[in-house]
This record gives sequence, structure tokens and C-alpha cells, in this order.
Amino acid sequence: MDITDFYDTFFEEAEELLADMERYLLELDVEEPDAEQLNAIFRAAHSIKGGAGTFGFDVLQKTTHLFENLLDHARRGELALRRDIVDTFLETKDMLHDQLDAYRSGTEPDQEAFERICRTLQRLALEEIGQDLDGGPPAAGAVATPAPEPAPEAPPADPTPAGGDGCQLVVALLGVNDENRQLLVEELAQLGEVRGQSGDQARYEVTLETTASADDIEAVMCFIIEPEQIAVRARAAIGQEAPAAIADAPAEPVVAAKTTPPAKPRPVAKGAGESTSIRVAVDKVDQIINLVGELIITQSMLDQTVSELEGVTDGSLVNGMNLLQRNARDLQEAVMSIRMIPMDFVFSRFPRVVRETSGKLGKEIELVTEGESTELDKSLTERIIDPLTHLVRNSLDHGIEPPGAREAAGKPRTGRLVLSAKHQGGNILIEVIDDGAGLDRDRLLAKARENGLNVSDAMSDDEVWQLIFAPGFSTAREVTDVSGRGVGMDVVKRNIQGMGGHVQIMSTPGEGTTIRIVLPLTLAILDGMSIKVGGEMFILPLSAVLESLQPAREDLYAMAGDDVVLKVRDEYLPVVAVHEALDVPDARTELTETIAVIVQGEGRRYALLVDDLVGQQQVVVKNLETNYRKVPGVSAATILGDGSVALILDITGLHRLSRSKKEARRPVRAAHSLEALSDNPLETSS
Repeated sequence: MDITDFYDTFFEEAEELLADMERYLLELDVEEPDAEQLNAIFRAAHSIKGGAGTFGFDVLQKTTHLFENLLDHARRGELALRRDIVDTFLETKDMLHDQLDAYRSGTEPDQEAFERICRTLQRLALEEIGQDLDGGPPAAGAVATPAPEPAPEAPPADPTPAGGDGCQLVVALLGVNDENRQLLVEELAQLGEVRGQSGDQARYEVTLETTASADDIEAVMCFIIEPEQIAVRARAAIGQEAPAAIADAPAEPVVAAKTTPPAKPRPVAKGAGESTSIRVAVDKVDQIINLVGELIITQSMLDQTVSELEGVTDGSLVNGMNLLQRNARDLQEAVMSIRMIPMDFVFSRFPRVVRETSGKLGKEIELVTEGESTELDKSLTERIIDPLTHLVRNSLDHGIEPPGAREAAGKPRTGRLVLSAKHQGGNILIEVIDDGAGLDRDRLLAKARENGLNVSDAMSDDEVWQLIFAPGFSTAREVTDVSGRGVGMDVVKRNIQGMGGHVQIMSTPGEGTTIRIVLPLTLAILDGMSIKVGGEMFILPLSAVLESLQPAREDLYAMAGDDVVLKVRDEYLPVVAVHEALDVPDARTELTETIAVIVQGEGRRYALLVDDLVGQQQVVVKNLETNYRKVPGVSAATILGDGSVALILDITGLHRLSRSKKEARRPVRAAHSLEALSDNPLETSS
């Protein structure tokens, strides 16, 4: 068995340990540090060091060795913690992450960065505790060799046998079947010389003569089996009689207390024992999802065919198809849930962002997270991190006031930032809420006019707030290295729209701002509304559909050019004729004979004119750009039950397409049925 087979598992385990390490460092109270948190940070570094040593990742091992020694002084109370010291620990954690990434990609870590972090840790040790961690910083171009770990002042309660020249260790494998036991014995043989084997599946002991430490043996074995399935104890040195303490030792071995924080599922070799989870490559999950999608499409086709048969003569076939439909939907939901991960994956990154950003700005910020267990598709959680980071930094920089200004306004010195996630129908709502100064409507309008944007005082607050997403728009009096309100916000909005979502803004002057991101739970499956225009079938995302109605002539108003608006409960909505935007022939052109579907996109509402509403259905989303090319007004496609392809409409893109076509034909405006509506005046412009 090649030890490199376990590289990927080590990398994933180390990533989790580094994430835990960062979380505990951010939670540390430097005034009264929690001993359990310090121990957890120490154990994380210790576990990474053991694994790195086993796999021959020297730079990673030596960096974690220095870090581990410094953490040991901290947990013993010999190193008094301060914010800047914790910052150094966080910097070290980042360096460990970079080194891990280098080994993962098959390259050597940056030598200069390695030497720099070693000097930083050495300097900290000399200044704070008057001790050198390993004899000084490494020379340029050389890898520092750490000195032996200092002996503890008192023997630990549960010592781990250290190994060494001429030392024998007894490795007990507990509850491991024959097949995997043989693989493990072969792996142990690579760490030393197997001197003896005995026992059964319940407890199988391997006597190993080795120079490796028990920590190293446990580290590599625990990437294959569960920690509780391995135990290591020392045996007498070769040629010596075992001391009584060892000779009379009980059957249960003494092992190191090296649990990792907090408990997370480990991969388990087949048959090695029970486990609550397994690790599966994402591309394998994607392949299963695609196959299930094809299965659903095939099932829909069969269902379409069966629906045309006579139920009396083909009753058993109809019943079988109904059962197949239910099972296919259950299978689809079960497979989709595999890709769903909790929002804690995203939110866990922001304590560090808030800590560093507030430190740069000189602000006091309390971060609160809500709905961490709310689940979202893995592909979306990875893509939402950058936009969310930008929104958080903007709230910290321009939303929440400095402590002095907050006190002058009668607020607490410490600002409050809330990250929230919750499900609503088929969507997830992610909110960034601050209790800062709020948006200034007058300043936004003034800046918009200065930038040459077409705005008016009659604009609603929602429309004014959306101005901050205009390219290059910023009301910041000073540009900082943290963010600028509006600088890059257009990219944030575009990225969120690329995920099938939209952004809403609510703000109250003096009280704060809420930025809400609305996303679909997954991009693979869509709840849609089937509509018909001419002879074509289209799909509208159900989350964007608000209501539908038949427009009355008295509620339609002609505007300058070809624009038309529809009055719905004292709100005037731009009308988008789908057949005109997409050039669909044989569609209804008389507006009062169409159906107006009220939809929402990018915080605005529109009235889409269609011929018929067919019904609601769940569809499998197919990427149109991958299979064809980008089509204006269309976000994706799907395959219907009859085998035909239906386009999934992009609400805002459809509106832009409609406007551009109207602009193109205005110089030679043609008479059409809308001119009959000119008797309905509308003073305001859309």
C-alpha cells in the first residue's frame, strides 16, 4: 500500500484542523484565555505536525514544530497573550495553509516566507519568554532543523511512547477486519520492522521495531481507521529486560490524549468499523446528479406518453408510472441533498474578516451570526463568499460609524453586524445587517446626478438604494484600502445575478442598513412556471413570479416612444411583451387579450405579457452557454416531457433586451395597437 494514497485525506484533515485553529484563536479572550481552547489549538498544531512528518512534508512539519512549542508556553501560562500575539498566531496559521496548498499542488513551499515566519516566532519567543525555540532563525536558503522538544516539567498523565533507536512499540488494532488489517500491517512495515503479530479481529497486536514516534504512527493510521481503533504502547528496549511498570502493565494500553477539535467524521477503510460519513469527490456527486437529472427527464417523457393512454385499459401502467414518478422525485431530492452544506461553511470565515477590518478602521464591532445550519448547494456557497465579503467590508467601512460618532448619536460604542441565513420557499435569504448610519437618499441622488445618471426626486427609496450598484458609483469622502461604497459593488451584483439571485436593500437613516441576497437553493433543479407565447413554451423561475392578471385597457398607459406601463394597485410597472423581445411569431398582440405575469428582478417589478399560463413544474436546468452560447434574455434551458427544449427566461435580461429593441426602432416608429392607448396620459416617466 503506497503511503501517497493517503495524501488527499491528510490535506482535507489538515484543512479542517487549520479552520478549527483559526476559530479557536478568534474566540480567545486574551485577558482570561480558556484552557480548553488553548489545548485545542495546541492539539491541532500537534496533529498537523505528526501527519506532515509521516508524509515527509519537512517545511510544514518544522513550522508547526516551532508554532507548537510557542503554543505550549501559552497553554502553560508562561506566555501572556495579547491581541498582537494572537495576530501573529493567525499569521502563522495562514502560512501553514499556504504550505499545505504548496504540497497539495506538488510544489515546495515558499522558502523566503518560511524563513520569515520562523524568525517571527523566534523573535516572539525571545522577547516574551526569553527562550529560543530551536537555536535561532534559519539561515537564508536553508531549512531550519528544530531542536528536540523540551521535556515537560512533570510527566503527563497519559504519556505517549516516543519511539527511537532500538525501541519497540506495540500497535494494537481494534475491531479491524482481516483484509484491512493486512493492509495496515504492510503500512506499519514501511515505518519499521515488524517483529511479531498476534490476536484476533477484536484486538490484533503488532510489535514494531521503529525509530518513528507513536505520534507519527497514530497520525498515519488515523487517516485510514478511526482513532479509537488504534492504541500504541511502549515495549522494552531491545536487549534489555522490560521494567516492571511495563511488564505488569494492564492489557489496555496507555495512549496519548490527542483528540482533535471538535469531533469531525474521519474516512474509514471498508469494513474497518462503523462511520457516520464518507468522503466522496465532488465530480462523482456531480455525475450522479446529472444522471438523476436525465432520469427525471426520461420519466417525464414516459409520463407524457402514458397520460395519452386510456386509464381504463392501461390502469396498471398508469399506476406504475405514478409510483415511478414519486420514487424519481424522492431520489432527486435525496441526491440533491448530498451537495447541500450548512451556511456555517461561509459564515465561519467572517470572524477573521471582521477582526482584521475593524482593527484597521479603529472600530469596535460585534459580529453575530444566525442560521448557520441553513443549507445551500455547495457550488453556491463557494461562489457567494467573495460578494458577501465585499458587502461585509462595506458595512464595516461605510455603514457602521466610528466609536466617537456612535456615542455622539446616542449609540453604544460597539457597532453590531449580523450575518443571517434562512430558507423561504425555494430560496435562501442571506442578510448583512448593520446598525450604522444608514444610506443618505439626498447624497445618493446628488452623486448620481454628478455622475450623469438619469434620476429624479420621484424615484422610490428602493430605486435610489440600487444606485450604489452602478459601476464606479461611490459616495465615500475618502477612498480606503478596505472598500469604497459602490467601488466593485456592480461586480457584486453581477456575480449574484450570475447565480440566479438578486439583491434587495432596506435602509433607515440613523438606524442602519440591511442588504438581502436572495438565491435559489441549487442551480441544478428549478421550480418553474410554464408559459406559452405563440407556439413556444418558456419557463419562468417560480421564485420571481408574484401574480398574474388580465390587463384592462384603462390600466395601460402609453409613454414616450413605444414604452407602456401597467397600473397595478397604484404602482406603474414597465410592460415587457415577450413575443416582441424574443421575436416569437403567431403570438397575441392585442394587449387586453394577453396575460400579464407580474415578476420581480433586481429589486424591480415588471409585467410580462404572455399568451397562456400552462402550469407549475420542477425542471432540470441545463447550462445554455456550455452547450450552445449565451442568449440575451435567457438564463438556461430545460427538456420538457415531450422531449422539446424550453428556454428559462432571465427577467432583467429580458427587460434590457426589450428596451434595446425599442431603442433601435424608435427613429422609424411603426404604428401598432399601442397607439390606441394614447388617451391614457401618464405624467411621470418610467
